[in-house]
Amino acid sequence: MTQRVEKAVEILKNTGVRMTPKRHAILTYLLETMTHPTADEIYKALEGKFPNMSVATIYNNLRVFKDAGLVVELTYGDASSRFDANVEEDHYHAICSKCGSISDFHFPYLRDAEESAAKDIGFHVTGHRMEVYGICDACQKNTH
Repeated sequence: MTQRVEKAVEILKNTGVRMTPKRHAILTYLLETMTHPTADEIYKALEGKFPNMSVATIYNNLRVFKDAGLVVELTYGDASSRFDANVEEDHYHAICSKCGSISDFHFPYLRDAEESAAKDIGFHVTGHRMEVYGICDACQKNTH
């Protein structure tokens, strides 16, 4: 078990969440793939190992993880929510307009923008989200 999974399991146990084999598998998948999967993608990845697991089980566990601060739900209009388990470091997302993949990238945190909104217009900032859109490397290679 990776250190990130161990830490997440400890956080859940400290909040009174019982660690079941399905919950552990969902958590491990999220923390090890880092692909910002949908609930359906998680289900498809784990259904072979847990044939009696439902999509509802996935959603219920994602809610538990979200409430514990272990994942962030990324919503994009009509599309299915994606789930980001990289909550320990400030990062932003590059989203492919062709295949929908989401990749993390690092850029200096926009604290100045938050402070400016607070100072200039009296806005109480609770966070921000920055995304860039374009065509990922894999899709660029497939078009040539």
